[in-house]
This record gives sequence, C-alpha cells and structure tokens, in this order.
Amino acid sequence: MITPGNIAAQVIKEDELDVGLIQSYLQKLPETALRFGIRVLLALLVFLIGAQLIKLAGKILRKSMKRGNADVGVIQFLDSFIRITLYVLLIFFIASGFGLDAASVVALLGSAGVALGLAVQGSLSNFAGGVLILLLKPFKVGDYIIAGNGNEGTVVEIQIFYTKLTTADNRLVVIPNGELSNSSMINASAMPKRRIDIPVGISYQADIRQAKEVLLGILEKDEKVLQDEDRKVFVDNLGDSAVILNVRCYAASEDFWETKWRLTENIKYALDGAGISIPYNQLDVHLDS
Repeated sequence: MITPGNIAAQVIKEDELDVGLIQSYLQKLPETALRFGIRVLLALLVFLIGAQLIKLAGKILRKSMKRGNADVGVIQFLDSFIRITLYVLLIFFIASGFGLDAASVVALLGSAGVALGLAVQGSLSNFAGGVLILLLKPFKVGDYIIAGNGNEGTVVEIQIFYTKLTTADNRLVVIPNGELSNSSMINASAMPKRRIDIPVGISYQADIRQAKEVLLGILEKDEKVLQDEDRKVFVDNLGDSAVILNVRCYAASEDFWETKWRLTENIKYALDGAGISIPYNQLDVHLDS
C-alpha cells in the first residue's frame, strides 16, 4: 500500500543515490582527468615523432629518386602525395588511441564517398590532371610554357593539385593541373632550338642588297646564332612607309631572348653605320595649286 511515508522514503533513497553518484564521480574525476591528460600528451608526442619520421621518409625518398635521375616534377608530385597520405594515416592512428574505431570510420567514409566526390570533384580533376602531366610529360620543371588561359612563365614546381610558374617579371602564377591537362598549351622549351624572326623596316630609297649584306653580316658574327642552321634576310612586306625585311636565324632555346635582344640592338647600330635609315610612319599630303 502506497502511503505518504513510503513516497517520502523512496525520495530520500533516490536523493542519497544521486549524492552517492556525484560523490563517486567527483572522487574519480582527478584520476580520469589525469589519464586523459596523459593520453593527450602521448598523442602529441606520437604526432611530433610521426611528423619527424614523415619528414625523414620524404628526404630519403627525394634522395633516392634523385640518384635514380627521376624528373623533378615527379619527385615534387610524389613527395607531396606521400606526405599528405602519411599524415592522414598518422591522424587515424592517434584517433584510434582515443577509442575511435578505424573500421567504423572507413565505413562512414565509404558511405559518404559519393557526396564527398561531388564536393571535391574540382580537386579530383586537378589530381588526375597532375598524374597525366607526369605520365605524358607535356612539360617539366624548368620549361617555359604558355597556358591556354594566357598565363606564361617558367615551371618551378608541379604539385598534386597545382603547377607553379614564375613570370619574366618574377611573379608567381598558380594554375590548376586540371586546366593545364584539358586545354591547349605551348611549350617554348620543348625543342632544343628556336627560330628568331626580327622585322626591320628600311627606307624605300635605301639599297636593299646592301641592307641584306649588312644584316647577314650581323648574323655571321653573333656567336649564339646557330651557324649550321638556315640564316636569311628577305623582303617580307612593302609597307606604307618602309620596305620590311625579315631577319631570320636560329638559336638554342635557352639563348633565345638574349640573342634576339642583342641582334635587334646590333641591327640598329649596323644600319646607322651603313647610312641606311629606318623610317617612321609618315603621311604625304599633296595640295593642288
């Protein structure tokens, strides 16, 4: 039979039980906090040791690949890929020490794979583009390329998702690998030599034969011009104010710009010395008397 006394006694027992649980929890709290703190310190220690081991593994990998004469782009790509993979494994290892079930995490990632793939499809495209660049080798580190979007420069690094270029005025350009692998691209360093074309305008009153001899003499004297390749000077166009000659020769790809700039300057000096004028645009106006 339920009476007010029984109810009061039951309430007192429940209060005593709650107090006992709280007291027991408070008594165990320092020990629990100490254990958790030790686990956190151990996790940090494991992470620091693991990070150093990953760096060491990266150094060993780079040295071994360099001894094997691997391409610089391949070394950079594999180094960044393996480093990221090892850090992910290290984090999973540390998390398992806090009771995280690795099998549950893998199952969760598997179930979310489709959504994750859609969310990072741009990054996956860039990763696939990086793999294609390393396999097909349309360019390598050190090449001068002109991308389809108009960006151009010297390739300094090929990473997992991006390729880095430095421009002639020392700016850094970062281009997604997917964009480079799926669009047109010009590799100006792929061939060992490049053709140089310099248009030169001379007066209509000048002797074309003399001008051609002067310009051919410049090509013969320049030591960076490849003498075993075709060298010629020809009339390319009859302009409004000048006869346009084209000075054509070949130079090594790495000497292209320096040779072109030097030839252009020497052409001006040589024509001035021969008394051959380089006219500027002008308009002749005839007035009827």
